[in-house]
Amino acid sequence: MKPFTLAVCQNKPFYDKEDTIRRALGLLDRAARRGAGLAVLPEMFYYPYEFDGLARQAAENDPVLDLLREWAKAHRIFVCAGSIAEKRDGKLYNTAYLLDPRGEIILKYSKTHLFDVDLPTLAVKESGVFTAGDGFGVAECELGAVGMLICYDIRFPEAARLLSLKGAEIILAPAAFNTVTGPAHWELTFRGRAVENQCFVAAASPARNKKSRYRAYGHSMIIDPWGRVMAEAGTGEQIILARLDPKVLADTRARLPLLRHRRGDLYTLTDTHG
Repeated sequence: MKPFTLAVCQNKPFYDKEDTIRRALGLLDRAARRGAGLAVLPEMFYYPYEFDGLARQAAENDPVLDLLREWAKAHRIFVCAGSIAEKRDGKLYNTAYLLDPRGEIILKYSKTHLFDVDLPTLAVKESGVFTAGDGFGVAECELGAVGMLICYDIRFPEAARLLSLKGAEIILAPAAFNTVTGPAHWELTFRGRAVENQCFVAAASPARNKKSRYRAYGHSMIIDPWGRVMAEAGTGEQIILARLDPKVLADTRARLPLLRHRRGDLYTLTDTHG
């Protein structure tokens, strides 16, 4: 890993997809001018998180990814393309892409844990629209080793731990927690994953759109391996930046060698009933 500036662009998704993308590219422009080596967009950054609308927006050859690839190449920085409702083989996936400064895809990840909940004030069933992904990967690039999760994935410690065991030094998490779950668990959960896995974590939320049926929590964050919040947004459109220092990563892992002290030999469930 090398030192670099990470930016999270907390853009507001509107019902006009083209206008939203244009505004998001404007935030990316500002992040690049401020020295970002990697810029991260939120989950479903281009449209409010409403399943019927996202399904209508999806297409087999959606130009959104191509636009971001062109932007990354033009500005010569890494981009996490938030997540996109990706239609392939007749199914819909919630997919994130990591693009390098040439605009090439170096990591692709589809959300593996789908948010199906029935709370007193919130009912969501992602599995009614999206198909779950089936794997986790880490990209080794000049910035370091980068893994990705999407929103609900962060609640499953095994997912982040697997990325860590695969060598991840940075975990990017486009996420759209809502105003019910966000106040309760957003900071707690993301900081927990950073501390447990001793890595940098970037949580990228959409800005809150009060006209949408789905109210995103906002509060995008960048967290260091010690669990310190390096930067945090409010609820509106905003860019947050933080300088990621590999010395912090190395010092944290040296002071508390959690990953070396793991007892992998004891962590497998066994049948005690014969």
